[in-house]
Amino acid sequence: MSVNNDQSIKALYHTFGCKLNFSETSTIARSLGEKGIRRVSGAETPDLIIINSCSVTELADKKCRQTIRSFNKRYPEAPIIVTGCYAQLKSDEVAALPGVAIVAGADRKMDIDSFVESFLNDRRKRVEVCPTKDIREFRPSCERGDRTRYFLKVQDGCDCWCTYCTIPLARGRSRSGSIESIVAQAEQAAAEGGKEIVITGVNIGDFGKGRDDNFFDLCKALDKVDGIERYRISSIEPDLLSDELIDWVAQSRAFMPHFHIPLQAGNDEVLKLMHRRYDTALFGHKIERIKEKMPHAFIGVDLMTGTRGESPERFEESRAFVDSLDITRLHVFPYSERPSTKALSIDGVVNDSEKHRRTNIMLRLSEAKWAAYAESFVGTVRYVLLEHPQGNGKPMAGFTDNYLRVEVKDATPDLDNKIVPVRLLSVDAPNEVLTGELVR
Repeated sequence: MSVNNDQSIKALYHTFGCKLNFSETSTIARSLGEKGIRRVSGAETPDLIIINSCSVTELADKKCRQTIRSFNKRYPEAPIIVTGCYAQLKSDEVAALPGVAIVAGADRKMDIDSFVESFLNDRRKRVEVCPTKDIREFRPSCERGDRTRYFLKVQDGCDCWCTYCTIPLARGRSRSGSIESIVAQAEQAAAEGGKEIVITGVNIGDFGKGRDDNFFDLCKALDKVDGIERYRISSIEPDLLSDELIDWVAQSRAFMPHFHIPLQAGNDEVLKLMHRRYDTALFGHKIERIKEKMPHAFIGVDLMTGTRGESPERFEESRAFVDSLDITRLHVFPYSERPSTKALSIDGVVNDSEKHRRTNIMLRLSEAKWAAYAESFVGTVRYVLLEHPQGNGKPMAGFTDNYLRVEVKDATPDLDNKIVPVRLLSVDAPNEVLTGELVR
């Protein structure tokens, strides 16, 4: 069966992990769509299943294995293609799972269309994985899939080698596209009607490493693209988030008052054990600077609990430090032992039950901070980019400039992909969503 000769082939896509993965999945879907393979819709049975995996924790690996087995049981005739970090790090393990026909490493995602075409012709199983040390090429991606917002990949890989992390092993060395090529992708998104772009990458603050330009230069160039009304910086390391960039975002045309900054630990001794490149003083300064220039800014923070060396006293210091920060939300996850990481040589193992307890403490802190932040905007009018409903019977919803999700019950389908003024009426804290009404 040839891709080009059969227009009825249907693919199911499933993505784990970060916004970068979602962007790359959409690029894969577009390239397969150009060869006549369309996304499944409704209750259709897929002919192919493409899974873009994550491997940031052991739980991520486990979820991917469970998903592969579940899809194979439900659709035994559909070959499964697995790509992403889990596929890169444990290709043999992935290839041995039931139903897996193609394993494509982290740098081979954009070649999946050719792998699929070959497989459909000869039905030969393939493991296409390049050694991580040989990954050098930057593969671009700018897609929205079935979403309203575009996800623009500007950088890939990481050179930081934090002691707990396998991303450099899975993604390779830091590399990025040229400003000219990335601006051209943003211009194409605008030509397609896009209003908002989320800037993604593994370590986007490292953009331009080895060249004369940098991430700030890229932001200034993107801000000039006609038609794009909003940009969001998906995640940026605190030591790479310059005061100059913060000040510029505060007065820029299209960059939103929305930051996501990894902290990982609120204790300097633990940060040193992690080989992080900043301390709590620098992190606290960045938060204060953002709030000074943009008091209404949404600030999300990544936090890890139960790492090796995080004693009860160090955890309490971390909790107190995070509590003192004027931030909006925490993304909390328990530390997971990862093979081939230097963290395995650190003393002071925290047992699973204690990790769970600490995670819950931080999650409750996050819930309180988000609720207080959201409540402070009730009664105000914010501009919302409305998106088509993600399910039957659901109201239209979207994000304010400062990243509050709002359900707008009186919005009509013709407002899809429109930025409209909305009065915020109430907060549903458990679901982290507000209700609002159009300002006519």
